[in-house]
Amino acid sequence: MKTISMAYAKANLKELVERASKGERITISRYKKPVAELGPSSLAFQLKPKFGTGKGKVRFIDPRALEPLTDEEAEAFVEGRY
Repeated sequence: MKTISMAYAKANLKELVERASKGERITISRYKKPVAELGPSSLAFQLKPKFGTGKGKVRFIDPRALEPLTDEEAEAFVEGRY
C-alpha cells in the first residue's frame, strides 16, 4: 500500500483512479496523517456469467419440448387452449 499526500492526489487523481482500478490500494494523507484510502471497487471485480457455463445443468421434463408443434397444437396455442 502506497501513501501519498493530499496535494499529489488532487493533482493526479486520474492516474490514481487508474491504478486503483487495477487493484492497487493507495492511502492519502494530510499533514502526514492518513485520512483516506483509494482502492478498487468491489463491484469492479464481480465475475460476469459466461455463456455456456450452465451446460449439463438444465433438464427438460417434457421429452417433446424441442419438437415442432402439430397443426392442432399450434391452433390450440394461438387460441389460448394449450
